[in-house]
Amino acid sequence: MKLLVSVLFISLCFSSSVLPAIARGGIPSSNPTGYGYGTQTGSGRHLFGEDGSQTSVDAQGYMTNSDLEMAIKDFGRRCSNISRVYSIGESVNGVPLWVIEISDKPGEEEPEPAFKYIGNVHGDEPVGRELLMHLANWICDNFLTDPMVTLIVDNVHLHILPSMNPDGFSLRRRGNANNIDLNRDFPDQFFNMNDDVDVRQPETRAIMKWLRKIHFTASASLHGGAVVANYPWDGTQDKRRMYFGCPDDKIFRFLASVYSRSHYNMSLSKEFEGGITNGASWYPIYGGMQDWNYIYGGCLELTLEISDNKWPPANELLTLWEYNKKSMLDLVATVVQTGVHGRILTSDGGKPLPGSIAINGIDYTVKASTAFADYHRLLAPGGRYEVTAIVPGYKSKTTVISLEESGTNVDFIFDPEVDRRWDSISIIWGPRLEVYLLMIVAVFLLFLCRRRTISRLKQRQLAGLKRPVVV
Repeated sequence: MKLLVSVLFISLCFSSSVLPAIARGGIPSSNPTGYGYGTQTGSGRHLFGEDGSQTSVDAQGYMTNSDLEMAIKDFGRRCSNISRVYSIGESVNGVPLWVIEISDKPGEEEPEPAFKYIGNVHGDEPVGRELLMHLANWICDNFLTDPMVTLIVDNVHLHILPSMNPDGFSLRRRGNANNIDLNRDFPDQFFNMNDDVDVRQPETRAIMKWLRKIHFTASASLHGGAVVANYPWDGTQDKRRMYFGCPDDKIFRFLASVYSRSHYNMSLSKEFEGGITNGASWYPIYGGMQDWNYIYGGCLELTLEISDNKWPPANELLTLWEYNKKSMLDLVATVVQTGVHGRILTSDGGKPLPGSIAINGIDYTVKASTAFADYHRLLAPGGRYEVTAIVPGYKSKTTVISLEESGTNVDFIFDPEVDRRWDSISIIWGPRLEVYLLMIVAVFLLFLCRRRTISRLKQRQLAGLKRPVVV
């Protein structure tokens, strides 16, 4: 009995001395045993390999890649009235990267914001792919009966990629078939890495091509190994671990808090205040998808750690779905419930203009769409913002808005091109334009008067040269 107590005591002491396991980064373990641990109180021990992947997992109860493809296609048939299924490319081993789009007009471009969820970025973090299928089916089953679901379907184009890394899932490891961490394979803002298109992984190229085709307003990727909502920046210029906020730090904190507060217990975290964290403050990474989305894709993305255990037993999946369901729905709804939205048009018939939206004090612009010139600028509630619409060749237009709990709509109307030329003249000459125009008219009238006088004098001279005729 004494021996058993001693063993338990030593085990407890040992477990408290090991650092928490980290999901986004895959930082090599500093202890020689290779063990990692969850970040929440009461989490179980997790066994990881030297590359950060779990070497002992129970795949029973999880969908295989074939099962997932079948489930996606079955969903497309069952819920065809508000969805479509398409592929954005293939993995290294040729597995299609299937996407479910959910909208009241799937496949059609509308002046509405688009949101994307991505799961299974790391092959050994499969909870996201399961939860995203639960999300799609929940929306299908509750459209027109659940107000939140109906709001999303009617006002957002939601795109769901359950598995970005199907090869890694099959291999039960973090990286893809080439053993590359896909969350380090994107171009980086601080270091010259991943700049060669031919060297990037096909899964990475597929995501980048996807964002060139669809203008996403916001997005989130689902990971495992912790319970926290992570936001940019993920790295720092000198690689130091420190809080390093991006220009939109305020709205990112708000979005992360929306997810955390709606979650069953994320906001109660003892490690992360409020259940959210700045990536660089947690630990810096480079070549991550989150920062790339914001810088190059014009998309505000969060990295969501949704499970202490990277690969929990399948019988826990329904519980994890219940823990995350409201958070997942609330985050999507946020893209229409906050910020400023509208279109940039001409006054003669409402022709769309290729413009962008800037916010005074925030060094980040949002482009309007090409087809409808609609913009969706997410901003944290409770603030007063100076919003400027910028269109090349036109004088910028600015308005001030106050955001409370909900968002607002503002359309920017620009005068047509013919009036724009007169605006340019007014800018050049200023208030003296009218004086100059009067002077021009006066000189022209004097010219006409002088010309008329000269003409009369010539007529008189010609009349004086005639001789009288005598009969």
